[in-house]
Amino acid sequence: MRILVVEDERPLGSAVQERLRRAGHAADWFTTLADARAALGAIAYDFLLLDLGLPDGSGRDLLREIRRGGSAMAVMIATAQDQISDRIAGLSDGADDYIVKPYDFDELLARLDAVSRRYGALASNRLALGEVEIDLGQRSLRRQGQDVDLTAREWAVIALLARRAGAICSREQIEDALYGLGEEIESNAIEVFISRVRKKVGAGLILTVRGRGYRLAREGGA
Repeated sequence: MRILVVEDERPLGSAVQERLRRAGHAADWFTTLADARAALGAIAYDFLLLDLGLPDGSGRDLLREIRRGGSAMAVMIATAQDQISDRIAGLSDGADDYIVKPYDFDELLARLDAVSRRYGALASNRLALGEVEIDLGQRSLRRQGQDVDLTAREWAVIALLARRAGAICSREQIEDALYGLGEEIESNAIEVFISRVRKKVGAGLILTVRGRGYRLAREGGA
């Protein structure tokens, strides 16, 4: 997923961004509401991890703006404000979840996955495509009944294509899912990831649509 992190505690913000990237997400990190608004105006994010106490205002103001604008983007509040009244207010403003600092990174990732599943385009988080079974909820892929070991970014490629099963994903869409702002992208990076995944899951699972991008093959391989 493409994730926007808004966190003014620099050591925490940097650590969260790094952990999200290691988990295969494209994560951008900003410390102010102004920069967050600019990023949201330029990039289509899947998920927002939002602190409340920011140097130039409250994250709740941004949350209300997002919901008034009709955005269905998933939002999780991450804050030191731990009163029940604070949680109720944040959820009432449109947050999907609320995690209190200091939090465990593994719990953060688990909550992020749980929220994102509720936003998934698939009625089921499981896809069976010939000899390959993809489980988005469990972040797992099996081929001929055997677990396939994928790196975080290899999984991110498969997950993006699976969430848009039947649709073509352009090279640019895949780059957006894999890389955050400021990350260096080599010219052939996407082709390299696609090639690595094909070697692990079978060459016929990911089809190249010349000049347009990639898509998953249907069960019959077409």
